[in-house]
Amino acid sequence: MSGGQSESRKRGKKRYGGGQGKRWKGSRELEVGMQGVLITCNMNERKCTSEAYNLLGEYADELYGPEKLQSTEGSSEEEEEEEEEDVDTALKKEVEQLKGSAQTKKQRRFQALESGANNVIFIRTHNLESDKLVHHILSDLHTTKKKKSRVILRMLPVTGTCKAFQEDMLKFLATFLEPWFKTPNAASYQIVFKARNSSHNKRDDIIKAIAGLVGKLNPKNKVDLTSPDLTIIVEVIKAVCCLSVEVVKEEPLNPKKGEDPTENRHSTEEHTGVAPSM
Repeated sequence: MSGGQSESRKRGKKRYGGGQGKRWKGSRELEVGMQGVLITCNMNERKCTSEAYNLLGEYADELYGPEKLQSTEGSSEEEEEEEEEDVDTALKKEVEQLKGSAQTKKQRRFQALESGANNVIFIRTHNLESDKLVHHILSDLHTTKKKKSRVILRMLPVTGTCKAFQEDMLKFLATFLEPWFKTPNAASYQIVFKARNSSHNKRDDIIKAIAGLVGKLNPKNKVDLTSPDLTIIVEVIKAVCCLSVEVVKEEPLNPKKGEDPTENRHSTEEHTGVAPSM
C-alpha cells in the first residue's frame, strides 16, 4: 500500500468513522411506557439531576446491591487493527458500537430525561421498583433527619405512564388500579391531579371519571379527603400521563422539610386537586 493511499484511508476514517465525541440519538424525553421518578426543583435542574443521581444511586445500592456495568474500554491491539480498516468497515463497526452503547444505556438503573416542563426532571428507572426505592429514601431521611438534598423539592415514583387523553387514561387505569381497588381489595382514597403544559384535560372531569372507575372496581372503595389509605397521583406533562398509587404515610414526598412551594402556585399550566365527595 502506497503512503498516499494509507493517508487517504486514515483521513477517511477520521472524517466518517471518528464518532467518539458524538452522542447516540436515542430517546431523551419522557415517553409513554416508561417508569421512574418525577422530581421537581426550583430553577437549578442541573444541580437537581446531580442530587437525584446521588440519592437514587446510594439507596438503590442498599436495596439491590451495586450496579454492574459492562466495560467499554478497548485494547490498544484493537486500536492498531482499526488503523488498517477501510472506510466502509470502520463505518459498520462504529454503527455496531453505537448500537451496543445504546443498549448499555437502556440497561442502566437510572437515566435522566427531559420531562417537558420547567423545573421538573424525570429519572427513568430499569430493573427496580421506583415506588419501593422512593419510599425507602424518604422513610430513611424522615427517620434519621439527615439532609441530603438542597434543591430537590419533591420526589414522586412513577409506576405507570400512558397517553394524556381521558379515554386513554381510563383504559390504562382500569387495569393499573386493580391491585389496590378491585374486589376483594378495597380502600379509602383521594386523587391528586396536576397538569403541566397541557390544557386539553379538565381537572374536575378527570377526577370524577377516575373516581367513577374506582367505584366500579369495588363499591366499597370510598373517597376520604381527611385520612385516606391511598392516594392516586395523576401527573400530566404535555401528552404523557404519569401515575402512581401511594400509601399515605407520615413522611412527606419531598426529601426536605416543608412543602414544595410550587404546590400552591396557580397558573394556567399547573393545577392540583383531589376527588370531590361522592
